[in-house]
Amino acid sequence: MAVTQKAQRIPLIAGNWKLNLDHLQSIAFVQKLAWTLQDARLDFRKVEVAVFPPFTDLRSVQSLIAADHFPIVFGAQDISEHDSGAYTGEVSGAFLKALDCSYVLVGHSERRTYHHETNEQVGAKAAAAIRHGVVPIICVGETAEDLEARGASAVPVEQLTVALEQLADGAGADVVVAYEPVWAIGSGQAATPEQAESVAIQLRAVLADALGPEAADRTRILYGGSVKSGNIASFLREPNVDGALVGGASLVVDEFAKIARFQSHVGV
Repeated sequence: MAVTQKAQRIPLIAGNWKLNLDHLQSIAFVQKLAWTLQDARLDFRKVEVAVFPPFTDLRSVQSLIAADHFPIVFGAQDISEHDSGAYTGEVSGAFLKALDCSYVLVGHSERRTYHHETNEQVGAKAAAAIRHGVVPIICVGETAEDLEARGASAVPVEQLTVALEQLADGAGADVVVAYEPVWAIGSGQAATPEQAESVAIQLRAVLADALGPEAADRTRILYGGSVKSGNIASFLREPNVDGALVGGASLVVDEFAKIARFQSHVGV
């Protein structure tokens, strides 16, 4: 399933702040980002820009974007698989929807590593997001050990397959997939565009099997792992790569703005 309707998929540039920036810093950051992109005349009809602050920042970001009508969307970094109840420290999809979150990350490698989240739990979290009208960004990716033992696509394909099996009504689900090779995150060593495209082709085939060919063709697949303004255009030239999940570079306004403006780069 290498041939896709890429032109119909609006690129998504998503900034994962991780455990950085408090609610006051988030206000200053989003203001500067919006002004920078508007000054650069970014056409927001051609690219979607999203930020993923810590939970404690979400209300501040929501209020700012709503009040100033900034053309930026936002999401959360995690979600509970439960809708309510005695689950200390959890945040439900209903709460995220009430804050106007458009997206939520599920299955990020740091959650899988530090909190031992399984593929089934990731799928349950994706299902919880969908129940409440929040689009899950399902994160998948292989470690260096996985890469050496099984190749690049085996683990991401397995992770996505199991996660999608948890969706009760997969055919109608709106999801995004983020391919982040764990060995590339924060290392300064990104995968090559060709490597990212090869895995994305396999992931789109999984989507076609689980959700149907039409849903697979409209689903955006992002690349993440040492993304920067100097390499973003090469990734977005690939037919099956529809955006980026940006980590460290998303914490620097000017650099993240340059990444969002990838379409201004020659040849894109």
